[in-house]
Amino acid sequence: MSSWLRLKRRTFRLAASLMVHTLARVRITGVEKIRKAQGTVIVVSNHLGRVDFLITLALARRDDLIIVIAEKYRSSGIMRWLVKQLDLLFLERFEADLGTLREVLRRLQRGGFLVIAPEGTRSPTESLLQGKPGAAFLASKSGAAILPIGVTGTEDRLIKESLRRLRRPSIHIAVGEAFTVPPLPKEGREEFLARHTDEIMTHIAALLPEKYRGVYATHPRLAELMV
Repeated sequence: MSSWLRLKRRTFRLAASLMVHTLARVRITGVEKIRKAQGTVIVVSNHLGRVDFLITLALARRDDLIIVIAEKYRSSGIMRWLVKQLDLLFLERFEADLGTLREVLRRLQRGGFLVIAPEGTRSPTESLLQGKPGAAFLASKSGAAILPIGVTGTEDRLIKESLRRLRRPSIHIAVGEAFTVPPLPKEGREEFLARHTDEIMTHIAALLPEKYRGVYATHPRLAELMV
């Protein structure tokens, strides 16, 4: 990574942190788990609103940050500029975007720090949707530690309502314990990825209030994690 790219990333992280903490009241539980995370790491989080992107930049303290942006934002000149300036990656969510996945995996294998929302999109229900297998696949191929995060208060409607009333919205970020996914087997891969996607999503659900747990609210694994 060039020193110029490193400087740009640090500058944007600082700007994002100042913006988030100026516009909102942010409470973080377990932030030291992110600050101390070393080696190959995949941060997985629920996805409620557009401000989640700024929170990602504000939390991360590593220059080898990997962020994938949904393909729908290609139409935004600002997002295209950010992707180019920060060396981020666009991801086609509704097709097998093998090129981007290979690049993400390559960066992970160099010890990168990936932040990803396994749901693949902002939740229209404001609660967890069924997770997609991408995070489990990347973790099983790279050996990365998975660090789950639960975010509340970043719903677009809440942010807009608070700002319209000139109030600072309250955002809570809960960071869980890191865990790993076994290597991807040669057989039964679909079942393997489904099982470990549920594992990832229930770890996120365990960090959220009940109303945010969505399709994982009654999952047996969540009950085990909540004990």
